[in-house]
Amino acid sequence: MRVLLSGASGLIATELKAQLRALGHEPLSLVRRSANSADEVEWNPATGFLTPGVIETVDAVVNLGGATTGKIPWTKKYKTELISSRLDSTKTLVDAINQASKKPAVLLSGSASGFYGERGDDLVDESTSKGEGFLSDLAAQWEAEASKAQTRVVLLRTTMVMSRKLGALGKLMPLIRLGIGGALGSGKQWWAFISVVDEARAIIHLMNDKNASGAYNITAPEPATCQQMVDALAKAVRRPALLRVPAFAMRLLIGEAADELLLCSQKMTATRLQSTGFEFKHPTLKSAVDYVVSESTR
Repeated sequence: MRVLLSGASGLIATELKAQLRALGHEPLSLVRRSANSADEVEWNPATGFLTPGVIETVDAVVNLGGATTGKIPWTKKYKTELISSRLDSTKTLVDAINQASKKPAVLLSGSASGFYGERGDDLVDESTSKGEGFLSDLAAQWEAEASKAQTRVVLLRTTMVMSRKLGALGKLMPLIRLGIGGALGSGKQWWAFISVVDEARAIIHLMNDKNASGAYNITAPEPATCQQMVDALAKAVRRPALLRVPAFAMRLLIGEAADELLLCSQKMTATRLQSTGFEFKHPTLKSAVDYVVSESTR
């Protein structure tokens, strides 16, 4: 199977390409320059350019492109980039799919847990309505653009991705290892999470399931609070985690990103993903933390 990927140098796509190759598939990376190898394809989503004819040669498209929400604070200019980097990429791929004489069987397009906004202690599944805020609006626009594709569409509502190298823990883990980490705000907010290994496995699973379409929460089945997450990470590296960061200080330092990224509570479930028969390699907080810590000490 030939799989075309945007956001190909990112955390998720890097793991996804490795897993696809291990299964005997052929991942192709979209790059914003001239292609230097047979597994690269040139494009420029800002202008809508995609190497002619490539869409007709692939079986699936995975759209993971977009500027990181982790670059803070969100200035007005950067918020514009967050929007355009997602919508331009998605529109370019959707237009190519819709114009193709032979269409790929599926488009799997990135989205985010931010779609739901602040939810407190309520359980969040795919039937939960859109929330409020910048990230909710962004995710909704992203999904709407992807849904225009004239093929099977899977929307990947991804949450915190746990990895030893990058992702949401990239800045937190060094502090915890130094013994100066701690919960953010009250620590009672729910943080849904998934290991990068399971993220890629879930994408491949939904790619292969011809009955899968629409939105899926890409998250481990057991969410944890921020406090539980920090405590588990600290315990795994045998360090204290006593230094709490007050919510007001976070808002002062990073503005609205504090509430939308780190203080936001989303108790997400993976019921729909599990109903397809998907089995997690790291279903619990402990198993995900053990993966992150064991890998990071190699």
